[in-house]
Amino acid sequence: MKVNGTLINYYFHCKRQCYLFGNRLNLEDNSENVKIGRAIHENQAEGKENSEISIDNIKIDKLTKEYLVEIKKSDADLEASKWQLLYYLRCLENKGIYRKGKLQCVEKNKSENKVIYVELTEDIKMKLNEYIIEIENLLAGNELPEVLKNKNSCKKCAYFEYCYI
Repeated sequence: MKVNGTLINYYFHCKRQCYLFGNRLNLEDNSENVKIGRAIHENQAEGKENSEISIDNIKIDKLTKEYLVEIKKSDADLEASKWQLLYYLRCLENKGIYRKGKLQCVEKNKSENKVIYVELTEDIKMKLNEYIIEIENLLAGNELPEVLKNKNSCKKCAYFEYCYI
């Protein structure tokens, strides 16, 4: 499987999740949290221009004159979401489209949405290339990464039952 934004996100969140998804064990179609996330994306994109754009192997939530916008259900794992957004920025840049990144966390029980801005720099591009190689090596390997020891952070994961039950 070619590296994509989802794999970048999973790599930071949980290498086991990245490995399983990247090796085509997809349990996400049965996940309530994934369904909620998809519904949020559909709601945000409904009737709006430049929303849900597919380019090669990535899906961009929104593209404006200044920003590539990534929308997340929560701010639970900002580091993973940030690197996913940076990966999308690099994919656009490779096509001659230059934007800044805007990460929006839309949480239903919070009065204020969290917004984080990122920009693609040469240092970030080099680090991103390192991560892509690490992910490719992880996916090509024959060893399933260990289960995370902090079970509480995994309870909302589509792979929870696979890993713990």
